Amino acid sequence: MAFPDYEPTIPTFLHHVSEEFGDSPLVVLNGERITYRDSERKSAKLAQSLLAAGIGKGSRVGILMPNGPDFAVAFFAASRIGALVVPINTFFKAPEMAYVLRHADVDTLLMWPELLGNDYVERLEQCAPSLAKLDTPEIFVPELPYIRRVVIWGNSSPAWAQTLETFEAESSQNGTVDETFLEIVEACVSPADAATVIYSSGSTADPKGAVHTQGTLMRHSFNLNSFRDLQPSDRVFSPMPFFWVGGLVFTLLSTMHTGAFMICEEAFEAGETLALLEGERATIVAGWPHYTSAMVDHPTFAQRDLSSVRKGNLYELLPEEARPTDPELRSNSLGMTETCGPHSIDQMDYDLPEHLRGSFGPGVPGLEHMIADPETGDPLPVGEYGEICVRGYSLMQGLYKREREETFDANGFYHTGDGGYLNDEGHLFFKARLGEMVKTAGANVTPREIEIVLDSYPEIQGAYVVGVPDPNRGQNVVAALILNQGETLDAESLRKRLKNELAAYKVPRQFFFFEKESLPFTDSGKIDKRKLTQLLTEQGSGESQSV
Repeated sequence: MAFPDYEPTIPTFLHHVSEEFGDSPLVVLNGERITYRDSERKSAKLAQSLLAAGIGKGSRVGILMPNGPDFAVAFFAASRIGALVVPINTFFKAPEMAYVLRHADVDTLLMWPELLGNDYVERLEQCAPSLAKLDTPEIFVPELPYIRRVVIWGNSSPAWAQTLETFEAESSQNGTVDETFLEIVEACVSPADAATVIYSSGSTADPKGAVHTQGTLMRHSFNLNSFRDLQPSDRVFSPMPFFWVGGLVFTLLSTMHTGAFMICEEAFEAGETLALLEGERATIVAGWPHYTSAMVDHPTFAQRDLSSVRKGNLYELLPEEARPTDPELRSNSLGMTETCGPHSIDQMDYDLPEHLRGSFGPGVPGLEHMIADPETGDPLPVGEYGEICVRGYSLMQGLYKREREETFDANGFYHTGDGGYLNDEGHLFFKARLGEMVKTAGANVTPREIEIVLDSYPEIQGAYVVGVPDPNRGQNVVAALILNQGETLDAESLRKRLKNELAAYKVPRQFFFFEKESLPFTDSGKIDKRKLTQLLTEQGSGESQSV
């Protein structure tokens, strides 16, 4: 294992990288960039304001922002005073956002007012209609009983919120919260302190929050760099959102350990992304497979100078000598929110031997795998397929608001719900989710969450959601629907309705309309998801259709 040689807390880490990398650029978004020293200085100012407002250990600070300088400053400001950070998914619609804000007991929300046409002020008022009745920023509303303040990055705010400028100006009037006081607070932050609750879709309809400590974030983000060739001169493009564990740990924090520079964008658009990569002289490019095809097919691709790119998984953007002979001979990595990111990994920039085709690498040093019988939980021998279980230093402390006995077995293993096996060299081979989780373009989607929304529509008698294989996205979310007698629905209008209630990546890409007798039900009346997946896969690609 490779761990930092300083105390693994975020305040210590931030001071370390600020001193070591100083005026080196840290992150850019829309032309706005900050250095490592800027991140320390600006987060210190915000941290002092948070302290002056009574925020500290035990406080739950939500962050609703895209990747970029603002997210980094907000995250470090809250983390360096020991608050529990709750990153909020920017794709969330009002019901999803309301659930996480309430479930996580968020008391302070730091947010952008809007992003990509999403009005987050309006969305918060949908979460808590009582907000619209307030005429001061002192918040007490029954829908979100723990929310006390909202701070908005921008020039204006509703009556129930404050702008960042106003918040910092008012807090600065408290003369006792100065740099010295902040240093005293930072010294009270320990590696064992809970640092973040990161939400992801679980095996039920509701998201679940994994609690990770300061020490876990620091150690794991540092340890993972043992498997990456990151250098201080690197300029890293990765679209993985910071509100997910992959973006927070494997992108933001891991990259900062090396002093490299992060290139961010609000949304992928092939032409604009190509211009960004060229203009910022990206050296490492990461993303999902459909990014590559979209950029290569873009009319400006041939004119772009991407000679700075040296590594990454967008293979057609790499120099010829860095491309794999066969992508299936490049190691994958398996991870999840509960393990703070990858729990299996290997070097990803060289071709594996043929017998390791499709491997997801050995376990990350410090983590242990067990393959268990899904029914009994008993360990299975090498080569036998079963449930992948993990324990070790990067495993979460637990799921927020769930007792430990619900989460880990008696030996401390977390049963992931993923199916796979280990070979005799200790390499992990992942095959499929044991449950119904759909993984599409890097996002986890719980079918039941979508089914609940579809079932609420009066035209629909039954809704059944599965994932079907897709060569670029991994899986596509698709839905089989049974309509009530005499009702009609078209896919486009249905898609528009769902976009008001679900994040865009959860909206099925195809809808299939069936008569009930055409679907595979078990003798007990339950839909057979395995057979349904096979059926919808066989229907092929194309537009939604009646079957």
